[in-house]
Amino acid sequence: MGRMTEVLSFVPALSRPDLLAAPVAAALRDWPGADEVLVAEIDPALADTAAFCERYGVSPTESANCVVIAGKRGGNGLVRRHLDVRKASFAPVEAVTAATDMEYGGITPVGLPADWPVLVDEAVAKTGSVVIGSGIRGSKLRLPGRLVAAIPSAQVLPGLGVPVNP
Repeated sequence: MGRMTEVLSFVPALSRPDLLAAPVAAALRDWPGADEVLVAEIDPALADTAAFCERYGVSPTESANCVVIAGKRGGNGLVRRHLDVRKASFAPVEAVTAATDMEYGGITPVGLPADWPVLVDEAVAKTGSVVIGSGIRGSKLRLPGRLVAAIPSAQVLPGLGVPVNP
């Protein structure tokens, strides 16, 4: 017998700073539109997208992942061309968590270091409501896609993400 779907209880993110990584809370305090950002507590063991979507009844099309890429100069490919690097690969987990002060599995574009480019898939930017990490594994943010695109270092690119079939 399968597990029952749990209902997420979203509240204004700034009302629950305990559910946000410190840099996420700091970014939201200074961000126009922060009143549209909501947070919901989740089971940290279910922070990974597939498990999260299944348990909480969130469609994969409503969920977006934040992937941190490390690059070496030169080359092609959409991300590599955009970042002007020869080789792009996932950045080492330890380096990312140390540089962001966020938990692996909860990394979010909100509150990333200001000098990091944030590449946002056009589909995410156009989504009415998207669920992303909160900087910790124990919660998720929900916000309009246009706000993800409005992150100060964000650049919207068509065709960046890989759609997941629900």
